[in-house]
Amino acid sequence: MLTAPVFIFSGARSGSTLLRVILGSHSQLYAPPELPLAHLEARAETRWIETSMKALYLTKEELDHMLWDRVLADALARSGKPFIVVKTPSNVLLWRRIADCWPDARFIFLLRHPAAAVVSLRASWAPTWHPDRSDSLDEVTNYALQYMTKVEEARHALTGHTVRYEDLTADPETVVGGVCRFLGVPFEPAMLDYGQFADSRFAFGLGDNSATIRSGRIQAATPAPRSGEITPALAEMCAAWDYPSAAEHDLPGGPAPAARHGGHTVDPAAAGSADAELRPDRQVI
Repeated sequence: MLTAPVFIFSGARSGSTLLRVILGSHSQLYAPPELPLAHLEARAETRWIETSMKALYLTKEELDHMLWDRVLADALARSGKPFIVVKTPSNVLLWRRIADCWPDARFIFLLRHPAAAVVSLRASWAPTWHPDRSDSLDEVTNYALQYMTKVEEARHALTGHTVRYEDLTADPETVVGGVCRFLGVPFEPAMLDYGQFADSRFAFGLGDNSATIRSGRIQAATPAPRSGEITPALAEMCAAWDYPSAAEHDLPGGPAPAARHGGHTVDPAAAGSADAELRPDRQVI
């Protein structure tokens, strides 16, 4: 039922709520609060329904996909807008199923410095939502890396558009303009003032609900932590995403915000958010 749905794939605490409300402020894009698709499934457990499904040549996975499509299509229809933007970090764990369910889907990959994302996740950790996990650095890091690893898998397998949270907050007009071009919609400057739109809903437990996001203003990204917070596993992910290593980050004068570009180091201050490493299978800014 959906046509060309847009999915934001990101790790936890990577700025996906900010990107959601900015895009949802566009006249053609509807970006509802989070919907974790892994928790939305059809019940087909009895002997009778299993027999019926077999006779209809339908699998349980296909039935789930019909349910996902119907729920999101209904939400989009009620919005009155033509396109939906789906944002839920845990959905990246299902990226293969999502790509199978909607072959015409479009994907935005949102990155943030891995160590900064972990620090933010620990600071916002709510035990009631994670009763089986502690907020220790090791456990939170492992939890965050599950998502980051899947984001990297999806980036290599799917055609899409990559955005860095740090660039989004530093130069939102350029970055959001690039996203709009990727989606084939005109850039609307009012999107950046997302606080004026009633659609910018923030529900507790469904993404960022802090005073910062509720301010309605795009604010500067928190700097990445020093090397004491960057574990070897996070350092490896930093390298994969072309973020400064711990050694670079602790240089006198603070972090060196450089990104790699085709094997060369590029200063984003000079390159803006057009830090574009174009690969055959995806477009990156």
